[in-house]
Amino acid sequence: MKIGDKVRFLSEVGGGRVAGFQGKDIVLVEDEDGFEVPMRTADVVVIGEEDYDTRHVVEVKNNQKHAADVVQEEQETEPADKPITFKAPVEERRGGDKLSAYLAFVPIDIKELSDTRFESYIINDCNFYLRYVYMTAEGTSWQVRSTGEIEPNTKLFIEEFGREQLNDLEHTCIQLLAYKRDKRFLHKPAVDALFTVDPVKFYKLHTFRENEFFEQPALIYTIIENDRQFVKL
Repeated sequence: MKIGDKVRFLSEVGGGRVAGFQGKDIVLVEDEDGFEVPMRTADVVVIGEEDYDTRHVVEVKNNQKHAADVVQEEQETEPADKPITFKAPVEERRGGDKLSAYLAFVPIDIKELSDTRFESYIINDCNFYLRYVYMTAEGTSWQVRSTGEIEPNTKLFIEEFGREQLNDLEHTCIQLLAYKRDKRFLHKPAVDALFTVDPVKFYKLHTFRENEFFEQPALIYTIIENDRQFVKL
């Protein structure tokens, strides 16, 4: 950079010609009105013969317009388009502080029982959150089929399966850990329930019965009911 060079400012609109220097770090820039503006040498850049002022103004205005467009777009976003972060507190029901949970098998088309596939659910019929592990055994080896959390007084779909998988379900285990969030609660022992699921039952219509949890008949095993654990071997 030398006297006579055209420069433009990096941090603001404007520029001019180099009129002189003050020490090593300050350059005196003469603007179009003849005033000398002291600037740090790091805040100016030498340009060619093009119209530096016009080009820089265009760059700054474009950046300002883009920022304004972003703000306007955010302001015009409909509330329905924004992600929902609020979650209503869980509603507890009277008499629901004793643990009750069930494993349910529901035929997808009970009118075609010989060909239908099935759905499995875990039913949480109490005021506690349940952290669950659902697993099955082959010999002495166990395999986890599903794990997760079930909200109070809800049922959770686990999987869909066909008759070719019935033998895999014969030895079933469900483990449960009960707790509440954001409030005090009575401690509940962990649940470890073992079942023998008879594949033959899935071929018999009377096995699937009317119940309070589904609109269609279902085969329901009790994991725990009113704090009393059921273990079937």
